[in-house]
Amino acid sequence: EQLLKMMEERMMDVEQKLRLVKRLLQDKVNQLKEQLSKNTKADAMVKDLYVENAQLLKALEVTEQRQKTAERKNYLLEEKIANLNRIVKNLASPSFSP
Repeated sequence: EQLLKMMEERMMDVEQKLRLVKRLLQDKVNQLKEQLSKNTKADAMVKDLYVENAQLLKALEVTEQRQKTAERKNYLLEEKIANLNRIVKNLASPSFSP
């Protein structure tokens, strides 16, 4: 009878420990589910940022190309202005000569 009582106590102890382990495991499962959800959201955000970054890089490339084109046109215009100034100076010089 004492052996039976000891076995019952031990079974109750084991059951209590099992319930505790089950609770701990369930907490861990919930924690991992929450982390998975956060990771999924972060992954989606990273993908969105990757796409946005690619679009911004393309826009920057286009803008830099436009700037280079504008600089080339500006240089050519400055050359034309300098040539026109030379022509005007040459045309004006003989008329003031005696």
